[in-house]
Amino acid sequence: MKTIFQGAFQGTKVQRYKVAKLSNKSNFFLLSSFFFTLFSIAQEQDSTKVNQLDDVLVSAVRVTSKTPVSFSNMDKKEIKYRNLGQDIPTLMNYLPSVVTTSDAGNGIGYSGIRVRGSDATRVNVTINGIPYNDAESQGTFWVNMPDFASSVESLQLQRGVGTSTNGSGAFGASLNMLTDNYASKANGEISSSFGSYNSNKNTVKFSTGLLNDHFELAGRLSTIKSDGYIDRASSDLKSYFLQGTYVGKTTLIKALVFGGTEETYQAWNGIDAETLVSNRTYNSAGKYKDEQGNVHFYDNETDNYKQDHYQLHWSESFTDKWSTNFALHYTKGRGYYENYKYDTPIAGYGDIQPTKEVENDLGELVPGTDLIRQKWLDNDFYGTTFSVKYKEEKLDVIFGGGWNKYEGDHFGKVIWARNMGPTELGDHYYDDFSTKTDGNIFAKANYQFTEKLSFYGDLQYRNVKYKANSAETGLVNDNFNFFNPKAGLNYAFSDKSTLYFSYARANREPNRTDYEGGNVKPEKLNDFELGWRFNSEKFQLNSNFYYMGYKDQLILTGRLDDVGAPIRANTEKSYRLGFELDATIALSDKFILRPNFTLSSNKNVDLAVEGQYYGTTDIAYSPEVIAGNIIVYTPIKSLHISLLQKYVGEQYMNNIELPSAKLADYFVNDLNVSYEIKPKSIFKSIMITGMVNNILDKKYVSNGYMWDIYPYYYPQAGINFLAGLTLKF
Repeated sequence: MKTIFQGAFQGTKVQRYKVAKLSNKSNFFLLSSFFFTLFSIAQEQDSTKVNQLDDVLVSAVRVTSKTPVSFSNMDKKEIKYRNLGQDIPTLMNYLPSVVTTSDAGNGIGYSGIRVRGSDATRVNVTINGIPYNDAESQGTFWVNMPDFASSVESLQLQRGVGTSTNGSGAFGASLNMLTDNYASKANGEISSSFGSYNSNKNTVKFSTGLLNDHFELAGRLSTIKSDGYIDRASSDLKSYFLQGTYVGKTTLIKALVFGGTEETYQAWNGIDAETLVSNRTYNSAGKYKDEQGNVHFYDNETDNYKQDHYQLHWSESFTDKWSTNFALHYTKGRGYYENYKYDTPIAGYGDIQPTKEVENDLGELVPGTDLIRQKWLDNDFYGTTFSVKYKEEKLDVIFGGGWNKYEGDHFGKVIWARNMGPTELGDHYYDDFSTKTDGNIFAKANYQFTEKLSFYGDLQYRNVKYKANSAETGLVNDNFNFFNPKAGLNYAFSDKSTLYFSYARANREPNRTDYEGGNVKPEKLNDFELGWRFNSEKFQLNSNFYYMGYKDQLILTGRLDDVGAPIRANTEKSYRLGFELDATIALSDKFILRPNFTLSSNKNVDLAVEGQYYGTTDIAYSPEVIAGNIIVYTPIKSLHISLLQKYVGEQYMNNIELPSAKLADYFVNDLNVSYEIKPKSIFKSIMITGMVNNILDKKYVSNGYMWDIYPYYYPQAGINFLAGLTLKF
């Protein structure tokens, strides 16, 4: 929720309509779901049994090796070895072109991901084809879905523009996740893990199996707690997942309810260079002085958010050639973060009365006091998605689209001040509202011209309307129309070797913080990809050249605004040119190597900042070298040992290449061990898992920002461990 709030509090909403509006939307969703389900079950069933109907849920947004797109897959089997409480970005850390970071330093709580140098606001995320990115900030907040990895059947990361999907346009990557498939037989699972920094995770899962060969009910409850590597960077996370499934001969209906509650102590201030050397776990959040000048840290300097998701999916395979998917969704989010403001000017806080004089940002003495504030966000996101698929021997066509609406309440409260004056507890010192509607339609086709040559085409039209009104954004009423064509060729030299080339056009609207900074030009991207795939029994290789040319790219400046949101700015011309390679090499039945690396050049062309010309410079947060490797050793079938390695090269935290803005490179090694026992009674499986992170105790920094010319850093944990036990029955 951090960046949702950071730069996304303002917007306006008339409170008296709120209860009625939420009630109407909830009733609409429930009634639609009920009648839609009855209608679906009543449909006449085909005699052909359909296998893996779940694939239809994501067929509109996923690709295969026949699609000229660079991508990586992870399935439940790979996830389970390292699923000990760390966030999904941390589990994805070893995929090509991926860089991850963690505010708390140990991968639990607030985590972030960049792909090809593009931050999370540019990575399009969907869950069963439903958009997950926050509509206003465009960011993704994994902390709101703790332990979601335990309910993921598989995920696919498409690098570059990828294919057309629902939600915000992809400028770095698309990540789509498929939740758990239905189970034919009843089962249960209990798992617990513990580790460094008082970290622990407890999960309970169940499935009834298919009752009467048609109905299944499955669910999960999870709790995760950790003190974090950084001082007071604690996390208290709870989540749930409930899924009801109807399976017919040609029909799959899924109703899902899932969500989470998070309370995290703020750890997003970072530390300066001097403190990095002397006290790398220091956290300045919550610091204040009492009237005698004694230093304290406020114990409730926390971020608090609750998010609930509702999804209804109907997948139908009418014949071997025709299938459809239709979905309704609704997400409710609400929460706040709380700050102790020491020596702060009272201007803008309503009728709070001063108790002292303090300095403002200009160094002037103004009326001030100490106070505790909460910044709230209360939003609704709802809509529908659909797709129709036709497949025959030479032609594969998907037509789809979606319509989604976001309505956000942004308001602030002062819950304590040294002199509240006439202010009443609960009064709002700002009260704003914003709305955003996002509609798109697309058509994709794969056509097999010859036995070796196939063509891919993808056309998308997207309309975005955004309205906001606040002191920071001003009155916004923008309407964007984007046309995003994509095309490519796939040539198979043999069953093992394939060459592909593709072109994709993408357009994106600014986010809320961009409007606050006056950067309101939409971005444009032309993405060219040229790749070669080789697949044999013991050796798989994927290589890819890419050129991403931008017009008015909104690049990270390395600076933060007054509430900690990253500030971006349009740069007229920029590009990312790179080469990606990943492989799987079976040295023997027991040894497997999975290396990957990315070499890239990421440049601003003719950069000018505040009237000063800098010429061609490196784009911020875009290392030239990213490499990963996984060495898997399986001495016996039940024992799985992996050494996971990650190297991230030097990168700048701004775009003018200040020496002080350079982040050093780092190389980190993790060790993962799992042992599975399959008893003959009581339990189907007993799995013992261990993870030693950063086994060489590397002191490294994965992220930071600039305060004028001064760097601030987010240090990551040294050697630490997690261990877990999973019982399946």
